[in-house]
Amino acid sequence: MNRPRVKIVYLFHSGYAVEIGERLFIFDYFQPEPMPEGNLTDGVITTEYLKTKSKIYVLVSHNHPDHYDSMILEWAKSIPDITYIISSDVQIDGKHCKIMNPYEEWQQDGVGVKTFGSTDEGLSFLVEVDGLKIFHAGDLNWWHWKGDTKANQERAEAMFKAEVDKIASQAIDIVFFPVDQRLEEFYCIGAEYFAAKLHPALLVPMHFGDVLGTTKAFAEKMKNTSLVTVEITHRGQTIFF
Repeated sequence: MNRPRVKIVYLFHSGYAVEIGERLFIFDYFQPEPMPEGNLTDGVITTEYLKTKSKIYVLVSHNHPDHYDSMILEWAKSIPDITYIISSDVQIDGKHCKIMNPYEEWQQDGVGVKTFGSTDEGLSFLVEVDGLKIFHAGDLNWWHWKGDTKANQERAEAMFKAEVDKIASQAIDIVFFPVDQRLEEFYCIGAEYFAAKLHPALLVPMHFGDVLGTTKAFAEKMKNTSLVTVEITHRGQTIFF
């Protein structure tokens, strides 16, 4: 089966828009400051852009403010065919919302969503559409903090690896995964481990805030390995798969 063409647009931090035909998936949309004059080239989702797609799915992995902006609910006022797939830890009372817990499944109109756990808040998403599997990790990561106790570091490692084991049977095409510079030299150990276990066709980095150089360092580190990744250089950057 031939893969459909996928257009990926970097929005900000862990936010990505994924276009597959007339379907649009928006993951963890968040902008640190209002950009009323912005558009997709700035990483900003507008209602004009949304109206170009026939099926829209907005996914929120958890309630942290760098992953969830309540303004996304405004889109439903002018976009009738929009579905929000929201982690149950988000306090929300909106139309078109499917609230999910970890380890649940949902299907509609040829789109399947499976949820997995996190090593922080909320959940992670596996989206299946047109023969593709796309994984967005949310805050699932190997959170190895240098200043933490050895016991806590070992606990974080065990939690992460146990969760990855639950996902490992999936043949994932595209994964969005944290590479977080706050972890210093351990910034990408989670991404490396996940890639080694699941062998995705493409790993797209996320959760790096304004520190775009983190993705350059990761791409450089991976250039002589089998992992395909991408350096993120600006908001609105487009990646084709």
